[in-house]
Amino acid sequence: MDDGGSGDDIEVKRGWRHTVRKVKEDTTARWGLYIVAIVLAISAYTMIDSNLSRLTLGAMSDFTFAEALPIFEHPERIPGPGEGEGHLPPAFHADGSMAHPLGTDPDGRDYFTRIVYGAQVSVSVGIVSTLIGFVGGTLVGAVAGFYGGKVDDVLMRIVETVYAIPPLILIIIFTVFITGGNPDIMYAVVGVGITFIPVFARIIRSEVLSIREMDYIEAARASGVKNREIILRHVIPNSFAPVLVYATLQIGVTILIVAGLSFLGYGAQPPTPDWGQMLNVSHGYMHANVWLSIWPGIAILITIMGFNLFGDGLQDALDPRLNE
Repeated sequence: MDDGGSGDDIEVKRGWRHTVRKVKEDTTARWGLYIVAIVLAISAYTMIDSNLSRLTLGAMSDFTFAEALPIFEHPERIPGPGEGEGHLPPAFHADGSMAHPLGTDPDGRDYFTRIVYGAQVSVSVGIVSTLIGFVGGTLVGAVAGFYGGKVDDVLMRIVETVYAIPPLILIIIFTVFITGGNPDIMYAVVGVGITFIPVFARIIRSEVLSIREMDYIEAARASGVKNREIILRHVIPNSFAPVLVYATLQIGVTILIVAGLSFLGYGAQPPTPDWGQMLNVSHGYMHANVWLSIWPGIAILITIMGFNLFGDGLQDALDPRLNE
């Protein structure tokens, strides 16, 4: 009997190396990861480019990268008289070159540039909102599940009350109340994050209820380790797998929700390039200039599909029932 072989089998089924290997073997997860990586790279590029002057204390001007690539224009600058023309169709050629591959918007701004820079807003708010819900829900769920009793009852009743309110209504009420009727994308992000706390809390609590009875938790208690340290060092880290998968899938949902808020006028405001806000502007030109709606819709679809494919693959990789 080869003991070394059995030991290797056990080792490869655990840890991050096994997870990475399972994701690589899953075709859908791999394609999802490619899409996510490309979208994140574009978001990072546009974020650095948009804040270049502030990050370098004025040593470099804004949109230096964009100026180096003629296909990019300032996404918020409205061309002056005679500089540009609105509603140009996609692949419009000027002097034999493709000046506007996706056409121009009603203000004459290059649509390709605004789609690219819109990734910065959509992806960043999606990640930040999910992170708010992830952190808040993890803390609430871990404390409720670990202590139980009255602490659990009080926290979970609050969670269930928030969970019972339709998310979109709660977000709009929160945004309008905080901003005094002047919508702002940052408050919308916080509002979306708050609506996600109950879901994450319920998932974490269900995991903690089983983990708190484990032998190593009892051993830590017997050794005199404080409850706070047990929660932070043992309970939360060992509850991460299902929450991490849900968080990955939730980023796509968040992007869709924030795009919907921008479409309704409660998210990003003009002239900020945002896919949802671009759909808001484009719906008035649906018949004459249909491409104004198509391109931001495709961008939202591809981004959400990437996060969902990657999340599904990550779920398979972390599911112990599939790794036996």
